[in-house]
Amino acid sequence: MKAVVMAGGFGTRLRPLTAHLPKPMVPMGGKPIMEHAVELLHRHGFDDLLVLLYFLPDAITSYFGDGSRWGVRIRYVTPAADLGTAGAVKFAAEELEEPILVISGDVLTDFDLAAACSNHRAAGAEATMVLTRVENPLAYGIVIAADAGRIVRFLEKPTWGEVFSDTINTGIYILEPSVLAAVPPGREYDFGRHLFPALLREGRALNGYVAEGYWRDVGDLVEYRLAHLDLLQGRVKVTPAGRRLEGVDREIWLDEGARVDFTARLTKGVIVGRGAQIEANARIARSVIGPGCTVGEEAVLDGCVLWEGVAVGPRAVLKECVVGRQAVIRAHAVVQEGAVISDFCKIGAEAVIKENVKVWPSKEVEDGAILAVSLVWGERWSRQLFGRYGVSGLANLEITPEFASKLGAAFGAALGSHRTVVTSRDHHRASRMINRALMAGLLSVGVDVQDLGVAPIPLVRYQIPALNLAGGTHVRRSPFDPGLLDINFFDHRGTDLPPGRETAVERLFFREDFFRAPMEETGALAFPHHGADRYRDGLLGFVDRQLIQGARFRLVLDYAFGSASAIFPSVLGELGVDVISLNAYLDEARITKSREELSRSLDQLSNIVRTLSADLGVLLDAGAERVFLVDEKGEILSGDLGLALVTLLVLRTQAGATCAVPVTASQVVEDLAATYGGTLLRTRASPRALMEQAAQGGAAFVGDERGGLIFPAFQPAFDGMLATVKLLEMMARLETRLHQLARHVPESHLVRDHVPCPNERKGTVMRRLIEATRGEVVELVDGVRVRRDGEWVAAIPDPDRALFQVIAEAGSAERARQLVTEYKGLIEEWRQAKG
Repeated sequence: MKAVVMAGGFGTRLRPLTAHLPKPMVPMGGKPIMEHAVELLHRHGFDDLLVLLYFLPDAITSYFGDGSRWGVRIRYVTPAADLGTAGAVKFAAEELEEPILVISGDVLTDFDLAAACSNHRAAGAEATMVLTRVENPLAYGIVIAADAGRIVRFLEKPTWGEVFSDTINTGIYILEPSVLAAVPPGREYDFGRHLFPALLREGRALNGYVAEGYWRDVGDLVEYRLAHLDLLQGRVKVTPAGRRLEGVDREIWLDEGARVDFTARLTKGVIVGRGAQIEANARIARSVIGPGCTVGEEAVLDGCVLWEGVAVGPRAVLKECVVGRQAVIRAHAVVQEGAVISDFCKIGAEAVIKENVKVWPSKEVEDGAILAVSLVWGERWSRQLFGRYGVSGLANLEITPEFASKLGAAFGAALGSHRTVVTSRDHHRASRMINRALMAGLLSVGVDVQDLGVAPIPLVRYQIPALNLAGGTHVRRSPFDPGLLDINFFDHRGTDLPPGRETAVERLFFREDFFRAPMEETGALAFPHHGADRYRDGLLGFVDRQLIQGARFRLVLDYAFGSASAIFPSVLGELGVDVISLNAYLDEARITKSREELSRSLDQLSNIVRTLSADLGVLLDAGAERVFLVDEKGEILSGDLGLALVTLLVLRTQAGATCAVPVTASQVVEDLAATYGGTLLRTRASPRALMEQAAQGGAAFVGDERGGLIFPAFQPAFDGMLATVKLLEMMARLETRLHQLARHVPESHLVRDHVPCPNERKGTVMRRLIEATRGEVVELVDGVRVRRDGEWVAAIPDPDRALFQVIAEAGSAERARQLVTEYKGLIEEWRQAKG
């Protein structure tokens, strides 16, 4: 069997180390990481290799040559264009009439590849994925395999709500020629995004083999250092360069010509490369010293990786850092945790490089300088910036002006120069500061900015497609935590950025190598004045104005000190609504509401509705995205009942309407849809998932049980102002009120709770849940939802917190509580169990 080695990676997440080096040539334990893959293939009988090249191919061909040095025959193939993973393999192996093994040239593993091939033949499969289990599966393709190994479900790079297993695709495949024949030639086609989902849809023999042993995707700088620690501690069966000596408490490896002074102390695993010199009284632990390096007298290195030709001066201190080729670290310099010093840099005597600072190639830091372009939040955002509510952090500690400017530049670079975006904020002073820094970053990469200033979020979203803009941002004080700021990012539709776009922004942010515009191409800043008028006119044109005017509604409306109070009154005035306004002014100290404060506000709203005999009470959140409802009797409606009532209104005013709700919503909405001839769709529970469903078209209404209501024909995003007006319109059309309508909503008993679970155990718990519910009616839209004879229970991993949400609905509250208790107990058991 031949092997195809994928060696075309750019290694963007490893920059600046890979600025001038392809990822497969990055040193790992004193030799290129791809060399470990070649040695592994040779050990398991693969002697005929096809190596796929793309980025800086000469660096690979000049090192490996024809492969004879490793006892293999290597041929090289370079596609003329980016064909994707599967497309590139087809290009390389199209004429082969035998099975092939595909492996990445930039992963570190010691899997038994021969055993994987034997499993493939025994299973009679067309394709076999080699699988492993990991604590955090979010960055990989996750898999469910039946007991016989047949893969039954595959999902590429899920969110926590979509995770159904901790078993992942390692990128090692065994493929029959019939599989490659299914790959369309000459265009981009990936294994994970295209080929494997297609094989599953067609019911073809896709096999999974869970391999024993070590595997790590060396995808970023953190993983790169961790892989070295694993290698030095003997967790992976690979052969470092040189010969092994017995150290004090770990193995020591010395390559040919390496010299270590007898007074130097090497501990906890050290590799010293060819011709390297360690001078008197140096102390080195858990480190790799590359070929030709020198480590001066009394220097201290712990957890470091030094590439070829690095010179470390006397009494320099390096801690858990990576230093590139031919760099010079002079005497008494200090390089702190997580720092990266790139090729050919010079760090002056007594200079200090702070934590997580990256110094790009050929830069010089003067003697005694302190380079502190470090991020205060450190490890928290070392891999991921975006959460459920955009980018969130402590104001002026984690979300600083410097951070916001860099983030704005990364967002702008992802969009491209000469594009236009809209920016906005709430009325808090910290939001104004961060919004201005964000604008500066956008302008610096040649993006034009239209700043709306203080504006409700729905108005901002509406402007983007209306003006054909590339995207937008909104800075706000968090509605959930008074110490946090959120930075929301919108795409060209006005909806939240999709995950792929978020990843692109994150990569640019961490690489820090985005283009800065020349002076003449700096972005232009404008302050448009007609955004509110455009939104108001659009909203009034969307509803039946005369119908609402004729109903002569009395509405009690709590603006919650938000910016909707500057826009919404004119809309309601045009509609002839008699409005009693509460908290209709801006107060930056009262943007965030605690649960108790929200309860008190709703109690006040209820009393006023009842006292004034109003038709409806509405409390908007500060961003005007969500609504909390009080009926004409002063009854505060729960989120589940409010969602059911709005769904019922839509179904009764639009025959055959399609509505979409989260998997966590009550079964009642399905019953209502069936009764009134509508269609109900279930989505994941995240705001982004609901907006994506709305943007796809076809749904008349999308909503959740937390007051988020979307009418996609107006805009595919939460809009509390539109929802209020649309609610009045539907009530007027049916000549009804919410309390009257509630009689048509079946009774339900829903219980919601949560159970702690470490993030690293979530994948395992999801796998055990799916295994335990085989044979039952299971939905995997978001977490695991099990349906049983008129009742259901769902367990959903929280995307931001270390816990599972557990929700159940049954014929009685007691039975619903029993289901929740049962599944909480299972999760508690599985989160502690091994395997």
